[in-house]
Amino acid sequence: MRAVGGLGAVAWVALLALLGWPSAAAGQQRVESCVTCHLETGDDRLADPVKRFGEDIHSAKGFGCVACHGGDAKEAGMEAMDPAKGYIGKPDRQQVQTVCGRCHSDARFMKRYNPALRVDQVTEYATSVHGRRLKELGDPKVAICVSCHPAHSIKPPSDPRSTVHPLKVAETCGRCHADAKHMEAYKIPTDQFQKYKESVHWRMMSIKGDLSAPTCNDCHGNHGAAPPGVTWVGNVCGQCHAVQAEFFAKSIHAKVFAQMGAPGCAACHSNHEIKEATDAMLGLGDNAVCAGCHAAGDKGGKAAVEMRALLDSLSGESEKARAILLQAERAGMEVSQAQFDLNGAKDALVKARAAVHAFTVQAVKKEGEPGFAIGAKAYARGVRALDELQFRRKGLAVSLVIILALIVGLVLRIRQLDRRS
Repeated sequence: MRAVGGLGAVAWVALLALLGWPSAAAGQQRVESCVTCHLETGDDRLADPVKRFGEDIHSAKGFGCVACHGGDAKEAGMEAMDPAKGYIGKPDRQQVQTVCGRCHSDARFMKRYNPALRVDQVTEYATSVHGRRLKELGDPKVAICVSCHPAHSIKPPSDPRSTVHPLKVAETCGRCHADAKHMEAYKIPTDQFQKYKESVHWRMMSIKGDLSAPTCNDCHGNHGAAPPGVTWVGNVCGQCHAVQAEFFAKSIHAKVFAQMGAPGCAACHSNHEIKEATDAMLGLGDNAVCAGCHAAGDKGGKAAVEMRALLDSLSGESEKARAILLQAERAGMEVSQAQFDLNGAKDALVKARAAVHAFTVQAVKKEGEPGFAIGAKAYARGVRALDELQFRRKGLAVSLVIILALIVGLVLRIRQLDRRS
């Protein structure tokens, strides 16, 4: 091919390509130059982010490098990283929330991808202890968006691999809060993660598979993270334990704890290492939390002992009724209705245990009384069933004796007739 106007054939092909001349590759998605260059550098620091990004939720939604880093991905060389084209490179700590917020704070934009996602995360973050320290003190250690949502490998919370999946949240928070060296300057405990792993909440989540069980962000918040104040710990716990919270709010302890600066629910149940509540916590026994403040001679101590006695009595009556009904059932008696009705006693026991948070004997007695009535009725039904069983057995024995006598008499009569013949 001859040169035209001083341009060779290769130059013309290149020029036509730049002008968008149709080619065999037309219509195909073009790989960003960022990806090509970063993978070819041979430097893991530059290549690893590209490799991880393949499974990132943003990549799955069609976003590329320039969505966060700016620049022009169509350029093949360093021109792609031209600040004039919006290139910012790696955002600094102060920039990260702005970069993320460009999309995540735009309700109209987010509805195109996930209408369920909240769009107030940046605003909430600004109110959090993390956000305030970043803005006011420029604290280089506080958590920012990428501390919890690692850049280039972000996954939705429903993905078990996600750092904010319910089973991973405590571990994510613990990367900072369980690191004594990292937290040294803040003078706060670093054993929360370990204590949480011993709690009933973690056991419900990790062993029983209840992903609705509380983890760090359920009590402290996530983007608006803040430690619960002592006067509103009950409100935090009350998100799940609504009945107990209602009783507690009306109790004398709610007022006294507020005056003392005691942290509501946590005063008796602790916070991170919350154990499963049992009746043993009530009263003045060795494992009773009431004994920490009350003695046998004071009004509170007497009330605690009486409430514990009511719970023990209701539990005992219910078990006694259940045992006799089970005995009757195994003997073949029909007691299924009574067994079903006895579930009402169990419900009453649950309600009575919740009423303990009112810290009055009357409240516990009010909730427990229906359970005593149900238990007594079920026990009486079990007694009647066993009495009926005895009656049937005696009747059967008498019947057998009579039948035997008739058979013997019949045999003797037959023999007598045989002798005559």
